[in-house]
Amino acid sequence: MDAAVVADDVTKRYGDLIAVDGVSLSVPAGTVFGLIGPNGAGKTSLVRALTGTTEYDGEVSLLGTPPESVERSRIGLLPQSFSPPERLTVRELLGYYADLYDGARDPEAVISEVGLDNAADTWYEELSGGQQRRACVGITLVNDPDVLFLDEPTTGIDPVGRRDLWMLIEDLAAAGVTVFLTSHSMDEVERLADEVALLADGEVVATGTPGALIAKHGGDSRLVVRTEASAKLLTDAGFEVDASAGRLTLHDIDAADIDDAVDALAAAGIAYESFTWTEPTLEDVYLELTGESFRGAGTAAPSEAPAEASEVER
Repeated sequence: MDAAVVADDVTKRYGDLIAVDGVSLSVPAGTVFGLIGPNGAGKTSLVRALTGTTEYDGEVSLLGTPPESVERSRIGLLPQSFSPPERLTVRELLGYYADLYDGARDPEAVISEVGLDNAADTWYEELSGGQQRRACVGITLVNDPDVLFLDEPTTGIDPVGRRDLWMLIEDLAAAGVTVFLTSHSMDEVERLADEVALLADGEVVATGTPGALIAKHGGDSRLVVRTEASAKLLTDAGFEVDASAGRLTLHDIDAADIDDAVDALAAAGIAYESFTWTEPTLEDVYLELTGESFRGAGTAAPSEAPAEASEVER
């Protein structure tokens, strides 16, 4: 499968700050690639390099050519912060952006795809936050791009709307569109991405399929028991047990082992309020490799390159 996006030793500096430090990656055409990492890790600067909206060192290939040479209608780009004209309706907005391209898609079809049929004649400024984000996704689709860069596409969208957009992204990839996704939603990345790269301090620290990363870095399945009992009561039960305030954690417990673990608790005379069985996820991978909680990664932080913020919106 040909690569739609290739970065070879890409570096981006802002004065003495190295925002992207020798990043190499390859994204096959028609796949969804997930980029995750803490705020300030270099994600935005890397996307700018890949889309040709900033200068960089190294080499980038987008659809087989340098990104600066690619016909702009072949690229869709949704930055995290994007403010289209507010006094236009959804229908007017998508029609306006469609008119910028030859061979654009039918705006009405795009409006339906992003679930805004009932709000098509509503001014953008009067839409809810989630509806505004849907409209922005629609704007990136009217030119029928071959490569779609989406930065936090489902921010502010309700759970039903999120799943609708997930299905849309899956359909786009199935139709051959390459999707480069950055997100702070672990379930979003885990569901959608064929491959994931974790960026930290400007460097790629891990790549692979979600399953491979979880298997390598996510840790084991475990049973968390809410109890004040001592772990010493399970010394002879054959389990690896950690104790913390108000709970015991039994490690390496597969689903088939849950009954045995519960029997061991009863045999040891351990009273408990509840127990929860968990499997490792991409959030565990993130925590293991960065030492940061992914849930806190989406909080506001200073831009890594404020002087170039307008470039992403071109």
